[in-house]
Amino acid sequence: MTDTQRYARLAAHAPLLDQTLRGIEKEGLRVDNRGALALTPHPAALGSALTNEHVTTDYSESLLELITGTHTRVDDLIGELADTHRFVQGALGAELIWNQSMPAALPDEAGIPIAWYGKSNTGMLKHVYRRGLAERYGKTMQCIAGVHYNFSLPEALWLALDPADGDARAHRNRGYIGLIRNFTRYAWLLMYLFGATPALSRDFLHGRDHGLQTLDADTLYLPHATSLRMSDLGYQSKAQAQLKLCYNDLETFLARQYTAVTQPWPAYEAIGTHRDGQWIQLNTNVLQIENEYYSIIRPKRATGRCERPITALAERGVQYVEVRCMDIDPWTSTGIAPEAARFIDAFLLFCATADSPPFPEDGRCQRSADNFATVVKQGRRPGLTLDREGTPIGLRQWGEQLLDLIEPYAALYDQTQGGHAYAESLALQRAKLADVELTPSARLLRELRDCGLSFHDYTLRQSGEHAAALRAQGLHADRAAFYAEMARKSVSDQAAIEACDDVDFDTYVAKYHMALKRPF
Repeated sequence: MTDTQRYARLAAHAPLLDQTLRGIEKEGLRVDNRGALALTPHPAALGSALTNEHVTTDYSESLLELITGTHTRVDDLIGELADTHRFVQGALGAELIWNQSMPAALPDEAGIPIAWYGKSNTGMLKHVYRRGLAERYGKTMQCIAGVHYNFSLPEALWLALDPADGDARAHRNRGYIGLIRNFTRYAWLLMYLFGATPALSRDFLHGRDHGLQTLDADTLYLPHATSLRMSDLGYQSKAQAQLKLCYNDLETFLARQYTAVTQPWPAYEAIGTHRDGQWIQLNTNVLQIENEYYSIIRPKRATGRCERPITALAERGVQYVEVRCMDIDPWTSTGIAPEAARFIDAFLLFCATADSPPFPEDGRCQRSADNFATVVKQGRRPGLTLDREGTPIGLRQWGEQLLDLIEPYAALYDQTQGGHAYAESLALQRAKLADVELTPSARLLRELRDCGLSFHDYTLRQSGEHAAALRAQGLHADRAAFYAEMARKSVSDQAAIEACDDVDFDTYVAKYHMALKRPF
């Protein structure tokens, strides 16, 4: 089936697009009024980090994660995220949410607190896993923050787009894996359009070799970078580099991930699982658990307590995709603007519908990774060319061609939801291709130079302004009551989990590993 035919089938079922679901997980460090990492415990007013479904922590006790429900409208999605920010900021007292992906002023590695989830076996599993991340990658890398965008299409739409035989789960799996392949091919465009980390604080690198240029005594940068967060200066793993998960089909992806969570890695074996009688990592394998695999997009399925992600995906199939490459937008208090969310919707719908041939075994999957790596460090370089199926092409030319292809999908969302918001979002992205100075990365460097502030001081000023605005806006009484009850209930839920433990932690970990099933 051609792209034209697939688009025609999509257009014929356009009302189903009103059932698109999207959700956000937005990370943000807690800092004090000097911009230094807050070393205080997770605020009690936010409830339990283990069981609060809307406010938790990621790697560090200081790294907040704000989680929305799923919504059929972007305005409702961003509205909930804004409410959650208002609630959290109100509970932080004098502390701020650091509204940048690259970290605040960090203490030495030993001083960065690992997230604590209580004394239950479930909570200790999460804590020990993070101890393992510290051993493998260092704590500093785990303090990088981002925005994760979750996206799903209704099952009936996958059936309409895929006329091949098979049950609904097979249609859905093929559709999402095809979407992921196309996302891998074209994700460089998101980095050009939305990357907002061309600079960072010198202290973040702790003396590592970096090849960056000096903007001021505190600030390092690359003149044409879009997202140093997503470059080799960000979260990297030599062990994971050999996985080569190209998403040609769900079965192969799960089989390779199964190998990664069961195959020992020499460097991690040298560390061991215990030190001075304490657990320091869950195992010595390439991945401790599936969530350790770092990628710009993931196939996802909600899991039950103690259920392994591999098992859930193998038994029930892909439920949604999680886009993981978006930098925090430093100019909005929620970290993501509505127009960015709308463009991601249209981009993902295009990726789901357009032809998505499997990656052959000739390195073309690596070509996509190389394009991505080029754009995050050089994306605004004049005359930059990328590799499209072995042929050089200018970034701007290819980007304009992609926006032409995405435009009809934005129009379908406008047709379904009314108005012109998706078309307006697309127009904003066209302007960035026409004028590189409109990109967030160029804007950030320009404002740093214009204001004469360091990266740290500039971000501290912005974060303070966002915090003041959030406090001034406040919450409606019913929303404030909702968040307060959510926090209260999460504390009692954690207590109930702790009361139910009937085995020691060593036994619990052994059972957790035994619950991993070979997917095929």
